[in-house]
Amino acid sequence: MQSYISILREVRDPRDINARHPIGTILFLTLAATLCGAKSGAEVADFVEARVEELSAIVDLPHGAPSHDTFSRLFRLLDPDELAKAFTAFMAALRAELGLRPAPGVVAIDGKSLRRGYEKGRPYLPPLMVSIWDTQTRVALAQARAPGGNEVAATLQLLGSLVLKGCTVTADALHCHPAMAQAVLDAKADYALGLKANNGPLYAEAERAFAKAGDDIPSLATEEKAHGRIDRRRASVVPVPAAARTLLPGLQAFGRIEAERTMASGKRETATRYIALSRKLSPETMAQVVRAHWSIENQLHWILDVVFDEDAARTRKDYGPENLAVIRRLAQNILRMHPSKTSISSKMRRAMWSKDFFFELFTHMR
Repeated sequence: MQSYISILREVRDPRDINARHPIGTILFLTLAATLCGAKSGAEVADFVEARVEELSAIVDLPHGAPSHDTFSRLFRLLDPDELAKAFTAFMAALRAELGLRPAPGVVAIDGKSLRRGYEKGRPYLPPLMVSIWDTQTRVALAQARAPGGNEVAATLQLLGSLVLKGCTVTADALHCHPAMAQAVLDAKADYALGLKANNGPLYAEAERAFAKAGDDIPSLATEEKAHGRIDRRRASVVPVPAAARTLLPGLQAFGRIEAERTMASGKRETATRYIALSRKLSPETMAQVVRAHWSIENQLHWILDVVFDEDAARTRKDYGPENLAVIRRLAQNILRMHPSKTSISSKMRRAMWSKDFFFELFTHMR
């Protein structure tokens, strides 16, 4: 556990030199409280005060439990980029301890707004966090705030901090642009980027390529029935015409997903999605890659909202929302990587009730 705390101690402390509680201690206590279900600064302070003797065995607390104001002040002042770097280093150390190689499969990228992390009536949008998600191990590899809501800039910065060789990077249509494609290729990875009409020339080329190929191209059809719905999808891939390859670095193929959903009421919905590919995949593989991308919504964003109550979090001063969002994602990763087959919410309750299980969340990583 001390090796992970040492990573948190490397974060630059923005407070004066007379601060009574070291930054590594504050960060660890906040992480510990979040693992046990604390969802606000006040709850973190209450948790630490209630278990101060137990926590003193892990970190030095010569002045007792820090106050709520101490936690709040640090997270308001702390540079989110500093904490984001610590997050990446923490996850690299955790994966190394567990013997996990760099992400070998699909790596998904998506942004998530902290919906209530802003002052009402102020002229700016809620903070936006960008996550890079390993769909195989179901943990976030890196995350950072998007300065000014610029998800593209935050993503490009994060890509440079990770080892992505051999994996396939997926993202929505916002990221289907030359800088993103080149960044992925520079990392020796492949990309599968959503393609919409906001990229007019490339979208038109995709439509023409499939129209020219006709109905004889290889495809994969699937059908799923659940919750009174019937979902049918057809995946197909065509090579990129020579004239279109200059529109996006490394572009080799276009993928298409034709989806039809029939509701229990009989109502039908149809949609067609295109994907820009840096490698010509089989229809089956392309469908698997696209499906894997959505795990970032179902297994990260949904957990953050439903289990950690992120959408309801009212921390809104200065850098507080972004920094606490980092702590939540780190807690989610630790809980996810514990070998118990129970749900994340169940693990949080056990960590709160059982000192032994709380320590096990860290000791199993060695």
